[in-house]
Amino acid sequence: MAWRGVHVTNKARLSLADGQMVVEQADGAVRLPLEDIGWVVVDTPQATVTLALLTACMAAGVAVVVTDARHTPSGVMLPFHGHYRQGAVAAMQAAVSVPLRKRLWQAVVRRKVENQAAALAQCGGDGRAVAAMAGLVASGDAANVEARAAREYWGRLFPSFRREDGTDKRNMLLNYGYAVVRSAVARGLVAAGLLPAFGIGHASASNAFNLADDMVEPLRPLVDVAVWRMSDGGRARDGEPDIGERRALAALPLGSARMGRETMSVLAATEAMAESLVRAMEGKRVGALVLPLFADAS
Repeated sequence: MAWRGVHVTNKARLSLADGQMVVEQADGAVRLPLEDIGWVVVDTPQATVTLALLTACMAAGVAVVVTDARHTPSGVMLPFHGHYRQGAVAAMQAAVSVPLRKRLWQAVVRRKVENQAAALAQCGGDGRAVAAMAGLVASGDAANVEARAAREYWGRLFPSFRREDGTDKRNMLLNYGYAVVRSAVARGLVAAGLLPAFGIGHASASNAFNLADDMVEPLRPLVDVAVWRMSDGGRARDGEPDIGERRALAALPLGSARMGRETMSVLAATEAMAESLVRAMEGKRVGALVLPLFADAS
């Protein structure tokens, strides 16, 4: 099982040799076995990547994330095939009934709200009001409890905060972390034979990652807590993310999450979550879906 990520921030050449990723920089070269790598973030315009390496990354199930001029993740490359039942799983996914999709979405939103309450508690806040909302989430979240919980949550987590303010450093950090975790979720979905474009809650015709955007929701509070900690208790809003902050966010898939009775890395949790989603869809049993909790959540 893959257990590490690679975050490239300096001028480098990335190539393939003997089944290994070779990272050549001014101070020398490092070789990393592809089977140990889960994701790569290329966070500099001064890096070159060979096609041979990209092809090998896809064969090995490695997600490759690239960033724009402001160091914000702007794209992800994922394997097109890779599951032994790709066609069967995709056909099953496309045939999932609307009622089942709504009940699965209910479970996802409920766990997201529960994790938001846990995040507030981890940050020294009072998450009881948010936690109470989790029980109000109905099938399909028709009453939009998710949005109501979000208003309560953000108001308690960050002072004077607007999620849509792109000049706020906290939003820059959040967007970076969300993109990294989203790529890990998309990787897990593809590995399980699922098509990321077909969501259970998100259904945008222009979004190739609707299902990834669905299944990343319970993991967003993990990013929120990391940003709260690196922004002076959620207060710092000026400036842009530095290399150390981006590197810490790029390592979030190595953090911990609780899946049922087990504690595992976030990367492993994304794989287990995707596999459980397939079981839930195939068996038409929402109870088969296993969603992540923070390892230290109460």
